[in-house]
Amino acid sequence: MTGSGPIARVAVVTGAGSGIGRATAIALDRAGWRLSLLGRKREHLEETAEQCHLAGTPPLVCPTDVANEAMVDLAFSQTLARYGRIDLLFNNAGTSAPKTEFGEVELSHFERVLATNVTGAFLCARAAYRIMRSQQPQGGRIVNNGSVSAHVPRPNGAPYTVSKHAITGLTRQIALDGRAHEIACGQIDIGNAETGAAAGLVAGMQQADGRIVAEPIMPIKSVADAVLFMAGLPLSANVQFMTVIATAMPFIGRG
Repeated sequence: MTGSGPIARVAVVTGAGSGIGRATAIALDRAGWRLSLLGRKREHLEETAEQCHLAGTPPLVCPTDVANEAMVDLAFSQTLARYGRIDLLFNNAGTSAPKTEFGEVELSHFERVLATNVTGAFLCARAAYRIMRSQQPQGGRIVNNGSVSAHVPRPNGAPYTVSKHAITGLTRQIALDGRAHEIACGQIDIGNAETGAAAGLVAGMQQADGRIVAEPIMPIKSVADAVLFMAGLPLSANVQFMTVIATAMPFIGRG
């Protein structure tokens, strides 16, 4: 990232059509970043773009399946063509599978979650890394969206838990390899934010002892503000891992 110099900062946000991706894109826009928005559905991305206009340049909308290598490479090429550089990737796109006891997990569900959450994250990070390595001034920052499930699982969530543990490995590898190119990489692990899944949390989630318990949630803005903090650091500093949770959620002591 180039800091407060004359070159405008450019961010790519994946999964930008809703939830944490949308909230973070809006926060980055208000902080003056130029944006490239990636997600599956153009109409959802355009809804996000309509709320992002303070930086003076309308966001670039790039409908993208992050698990598709050609689509990812095209989106990053379009971003580079428009803005000339990339300073930040918020690697946020993700999906989950139905809660299923481990012995009954369907391979198709497992493969679908890993395709988006792991392969997709890898492809987007690799595309950003290649650009950041080559651009002048060199470098940039990648923030991967992990989860508290990167630390401890919920019952019956094998595909998602496995995928988020993989993100931790991806983050560490990029952080190591990126040192030579002024590329910083960190991970934000989020628990119980006010997204589309919040209704299920309020209604009650299965706990390790089998009870169904309503869980507290935190404002989605809290997550966006945390990502904005990570993004705003100079490249000489890095938040390697940040865990942001609803204070009273059953995470500490889960299981």
